[in-house]
Parts: sequence; structure tokens; C-alpha cells
Amino acid sequence: MSHSQPRASTLGLTHPTIIETPKISFTATDVDVTEWKGDILAVGVTEKDLTRDAKSRFENLILNKIDSKLDGLLAEASSEEDFSGKVGQSTVLRIKGLGSKRVGLIGLGQSPSNIALFKGFGEAVVAAAKSAQASNVAIVLASSEGLSSESKLSTAYAIASGAVLGLFEDQRYKSESKKSTLRSIDIIGLGKGPEYEKKLKYAGDVSSGILFGRELVNSPANVLTPGVLAEEASKVASTYSDVFTAKILNVDQCKELKMGSYLAVAEASANPPHFIHLVYKPPSGTVNTKLALVGKGLTFDSGGYNIKTGPGCSIELMKFDMGGSAAVLGAAKALGQIKPLGVEVHFIVAACENMISGTGMRPGDIVTASNGKTIEVNNTDAEGRLTLADALVYACNQGVDKIVDLATLTGACVVALGPSVAGIFSPNDELVKEVVEASELSGEKLWRLPIEESYWESMKSGVADMVNTGGRQGGSITAALFLKQFVDEKVQWLHIDMAGPVWNDKKRSATGFGVATLVEWVLKNASS
Repeated sequence: MSHSQPRASTLGLTHPTIIETPKISFTATDVDVTEWKGDILAVGVTEKDLTRDAKSRFENLILNKIDSKLDGLLAEASSEEDFSGKVGQSTVLRIKGLGSKRVGLIGLGQSPSNIALFKGFGEAVVAAAKSAQASNVAIVLASSEGLSSESKLSTAYAIASGAVLGLFEDQRYKSESKKSTLRSIDIIGLGKGPEYEKKLKYAGDVSSGILFGRELVNSPANVLTPGVLAEEASKVASTYSDVFTAKILNVDQCKELKMGSYLAVAEASANPPHFIHLVYKPPSGTVNTKLALVGKGLTFDSGGYNIKTGPGCSIELMKFDMGGSAAVLGAAKALGQIKPLGVEVHFIVAACENMISGTGMRPGDIVTASNGKTIEVNNTDAEGRLTLADALVYACNQGVDKIVDLATLTGACVVALGPSVAGIFSPNDELVKEVVEASELSGEKLWRLPIEESYWESMKSGVADMVNTGGRQGGSITAALFLKQFVDEKVQWLHIDMAGPVWNDKKRSATGFGVATLVEWVLKNASS
């Protein structure tokens, strides 16, 4: 995310520094591992790969080949360091006798088969490269002979993605930035040729969308206001203007569309709301499917008059309450580069802040959404669904066949599924199948929760059509039921509650969650 000119009015006088993300060049090669010349030869090993014969030599052909050039040093070191090939284990040795200055063993566990594990392997290789200040690295799997050519492609995609994402450090808000030395990664023994090159380009396209999403979420609310989020969306559209158009609606245009629910949330903020609508149309051919991606875009959520208080309320992290919109805009950036055919995609974000002021929405107020339904606001901190209500009505009015919405919607979902898994809700089994298959290709974790209609009882109001929040029980389910009131029955709809995986507490940074799954889902619906 970059801003072309500094904003004089930014609270705290903070401006992100424009930092060029280092580009890594990936090459597919079948070079002999002992002859490859460079800084680190990183070998992915499973627990089984470390089996030794009676003379303590590796039975695995690649490890044996490397170790025979090193007079058994690798076998000795891995025994001494108790390296058993488990996930998260690694050992790096400075050596003489190979083309490479260092050789690293990185654990892959028992039998790695999923995308997420190989992405983790790519990240671990980059971590080793950073600490050795390496500029060129080779990656090889000790056992790749059992893999089908399709598995080799998806493994290379995952490793390359993990490497690019692992290299990323968001330094835009630091007074000094560290430069990365890594310039090239050779992937040995997973195939080569045009199909392979295409897959690596795809890894780069999707990763650029994920990194954009991370930067949006990491940006503080004093910098990333609703207006700046709309600017960033417009920049995506102008960068890929061959396939994108952008429309940003202001307050008056939203009033004309009767978006009372969304505007009520935005009312208390000094930063006006911006309703973002990007449209992707393929560069050629006919459109067979129309999709909408709707993202919750609360650039900051104080909770409103039901202010977030007490330990665990995470008010200081509420810049991430626009994580759904970051996933949607990150997917837009990736799709602008991939340019799929046969599919039209609408990217919709009702961006605003939930603040407190004398003009703001009070608990007990009744707001009227753009489909005419009335909502008694019994909690101003259940505001995301109020913005999504009007965004979903708007999406249905675009004549789309299917909608996926993403939102950091409920703490209840984090309690249920923890920090790494997003909850998904849909009345449509086919759509669930499509999105789950997309997530299996992206390596992001989703889990289906029920839309339990009987729970709607707790959402009834004495004076309006509904209240905006039920009791403590089943909070993410009642939130999904609320959203369902604003979706046309003829449109297939799926809701992703990503309040957990939007943020990585350990790294104190955004994850870019959702981008990769959305891109895979759009491509499933495309004709190429």
C-alpha cells in the first residue's frame, strides 16, 4: 500500500514510507544437488527420510548423496542436534565440499500432503536465508519421486508462496527499515517448463494480493480512514483498468439508495463513509457467471456507545475490523493480474468507522435498511452486520448469481473455532462445497457451522422487524441469521466469519486471510 502524497491532516503526523518489496526470482531446475552453487541448499525432510542403515548412513538417496560428499557430517550433526524431521525443526550447517556454502535440513513431519505445510516449509527456508544473509537459495525435497506431476506443481506453488509471504516484513511505519538480501530461489526436482512457469507466476499474483491485504489491515486507523481505503480500491481499478471499473458512493448517494443501516453506523465519525464498488469484467469472451465478494470495512471499531471495555476487548487492535474488505481488495489485485475469462466479479465494501459522538447512533435506536427492513439497535457494537445488511442488498441488486461475504464479525466465532479457523455459514450445500474445495487449494482453514433457524427467536424485537444481536449463546449463528435477512432467496450466499484468522498474535501482524481462497473460488467459476 502506498500513498502518492503525504496527508497533511493525518492524526499524529504519521505517513507510511513507500518501501519496494524485494522481488525474488524463482527458477525450476534439475541440477545435481551436490553441484548447485549458492548460499544455502535447503532440504525438506520427512521423519522417514532420516532412516539410517547399520553404518549410520542415510538410506534416502538425496541425503546420502549430499552426506557422502561431507564425510558423514550431516548424519552426525542431525543426530547430535536431535533433528528428527518434525515440523518446525531445522538445522543449518556451514560446510565445505559442496557447491553450496551451507546445507539446511528442514522438517516436514510424517507425510506432508497439504498446501499449508509446504507454505510453512517455504517460510522456514526464507527464515534460514534471512539469518544467514543469503542471497541465493536452492530448495529440494528429499523424497519427491512419489509425487504426481500435478502434486509437484501444487507443491512448488505452495513453497514459492510461503517464501514470498515469509520474506514480507511490514516496515512502512518504522523509522529505519532493514533490507532483504535474498534475490533468487532455485526449486530443484519438482519439474520445469511452461506449465510450471505459469504456476509460479500464479503464486506471485496471489501472494501480491495477500501482501496488499496484510498492509491494509496493518495500517492504523489514523492513516487508513474509509476515504483512504476507497482510494486504495480505486488504485487497484486504475492499475488494471483493462478489466476493472470503480464506483465510490458518497453519503448522499447512499442516502438515495436508502442505506439507513450502514449510514447510522458511520454517523458518529468525523471521517465520512465511502461505499466501494469495483467491477471486474474479463478482457474477452462472454460472461457465464456473475459473482459478488462483499467485505466488512470498519476501519476502526470503538464499539460505539456500547464501547469496548475491559481486558480482552482488544479495542487497540480494532484497526483489523476491515479484514474482510482487505481480503476482497487483495483478491481484486490478484485477479487483475490473472484475468480469468467467463466470469464477472463485483467487489463491494461499505467502509466506515464506528465511533462515539453527540450525533451518533444510540442503543435502542431503530434504523431502516435499504430493503425496507427495520432494525432495533440493541447493541451498537454489533455494527458490522448493520453495514453488511445494506452491502448485501446492494450486491443482490447487481444481478449476481452467488455472493461470498467475509467479515471479522463475532468474538463468538473465535471462542468456538480458535484463532486459526474461520467459520462458514450457508443455506446452500453446493456453494459450501465450492468454497471448501477452494480453501483446500489455498491452504486456508474453514469450518462449516449451522444456520439454526430456531435461534432467530432471540433476534425478535417488540417494536421493529428485528434486533441486531441475540444473547451470548450461538452468537456467530445469530449473526449469520441476521445477514440472511438481507439476501435475495434467488441468490446463493455464503458467509465467512474470519474474526480469528485475520490476525497473527505471535507475529503481531495481519495474515491476509481470505485472499487466496477467494481467488481460487473465482477461478472455479471461471471458464479458464
